[in-house]
Amino acid sequence: MTLAWRHLPRTLHLETSSPRIRKKCPLSGAFWTSVTKRSLHTKPRMPPCDFTPERYQSLAYDRVLEIHKQHLSPVLVSYFSEPLLLHQGHMEWLFDYEGNRYLDFFSGIVTVGVGHCHPKVNALAQKQLGRLWHTSGFFFHPSIHEYAEKLSALFPEPLKVIFFMNSGSEANDLAMLMARAHSNNTDIISFRGAYHGCSPNTLNLSNIVSFKTKLPLGIGCQSTMCPDVFRGPWGGSHCRDSPVQTIRKCSCAPDCCQAKDQYIEQFKDTLNTSVAKSIAGFFAEPIQGVNGFVQYPKGFLKEAFELVRERGGVCIADEVQTGFGRLGSHFWGFQTHGVLPDIVSMAKGIANGFPMAAVVTSPEIAKSLAKSVLHFSTFGGNPMACAIGSAVLEVIKEENLQKNSQEVGTYMLLKLAKLRDEFEIVGDVRGKGLMIGIEMVKDKMSRQPLPREEVNQIHEDCKRMGLLIGRGGIFSQTFRIAPPMCITKPEVDFAVEVFRSALIQHMERRAK
Repeated sequence: MTLAWRHLPRTLHLETSSPRIRKKCPLSGAFWTSVTKRSLHTKPRMPPCDFTPERYQSLAYDRVLEIHKQHLSPVLVSYFSEPLLLHQGHMEWLFDYEGNRYLDFFSGIVTVGVGHCHPKVNALAQKQLGRLWHTSGFFFHPSIHEYAEKLSALFPEPLKVIFFMNSGSEANDLAMLMARAHSNNTDIISFRGAYHGCSPNTLNLSNIVSFKTKLPLGIGCQSTMCPDVFRGPWGGSHCRDSPVQTIRKCSCAPDCCQAKDQYIEQFKDTLNTSVAKSIAGFFAEPIQGVNGFVQYPKGFLKEAFELVRERGGVCIADEVQTGFGRLGSHFWGFQTHGVLPDIVSMAKGIANGFPMAAVVTSPEIAKSLAKSVLHFSTFGGNPMACAIGSAVLEVIKEENLQKNSQEVGTYMLLKLAKLRDEFEIVGDVRGKGLMIGIEMVKDKMSRQPLPREEVNQIHEDCKRMGLLIGRGGIFSQTFRIAPPMCITKPEVDFAVEVFRSALIQHMERRAK
């Protein structure tokens, strides 16, 4: 279904590009094959946008930088040498303070699922804003019950009990507590490269060096090898549930995977050497997020879940980035693995950027938590969040966004795979639906990560041409692509052309 507002008169054409100029490139060799040369002064033509942003009338850019330096966190997290000051958003588009338009292919870290300031979501949020903002859990209000009924209908039995929170970190913190309360055990396993939050407890689950600290934080968290079929020790030519496989070769029959078997042996080794005989649980993102959208071999999670349950543990699916139709073939990431978790955590896309999160579990596990502790959240499940959450579910259904994720995501994956075949520094293209990783390498043979400085240059060039993409991976070597689920194939064509142009420009710099 395409709504009428998507066909408003085209009132804005903020040109950030000039017509393409192509000619044969004299350069060739190990780093590229048959690429074309593009003048550094030209950009791919950006698709039109049916929206006029308001004029920016707030703080001057230099004043923003000054305030940020004086009063905000000194932890450096902003992208680009000159941080981008954004002013307004509309669907898949963002506008900066100078009126420049950008195609958003990262969605505020995989959060804005249905589009920035979606008209229906805005309207229902404004309606609730004029009715009731906040009550706390001590009083009932209909929006939480309406939303709980809608959300629970999207889960199979016995996952029917919902706890509302405000962030993914808070949700995973609660999921850890649930696992320990229900199992009466302590040890929890998570993958190396995993990110499950930034609270004192979830930092122990997150196994990326930048999230590790020398400070004593919690107990009982153990990492295990990530079954990464591109960068890990084992991988083959049809390991992943994706239209695009790795460049690695194998002799596996279509119905078996030797790489999966090897990674399962590593998982068993962790169980036999690094945790107690009985454990509390195992956390897994259906596709790793911060680590660069890493996919596991087909069948791995199913076997791992069985091993965890044999040890008395529960299995937790972290759907903070993968949920709500983004993967296309299924609404939840765990469904793509053919598994049924005991606990599911979610946030980000649940409310399109409004602070909201949830944990869904069985009545049995919910009762174990209730016997162990009085769990309470002042803001969790507030009227505003639940009204927005309901609106998001309605939009996903009405606009067939899950189907769009499948069709447009597959289209983009196949186009990006051609760039992998063309450029030696593009080591891997992977993903499912609209969750796509592009891993940059020095060369395909070594698979060593492209130096951060070089990846930064490519990133800056994409931004200069009007495309915003994310970063990920242990060495920040992977570009993460996760646009709002409303994007179209012409916008994908533009994004791929921009990325290809950025790669060509990078190879020209190298050649000099």
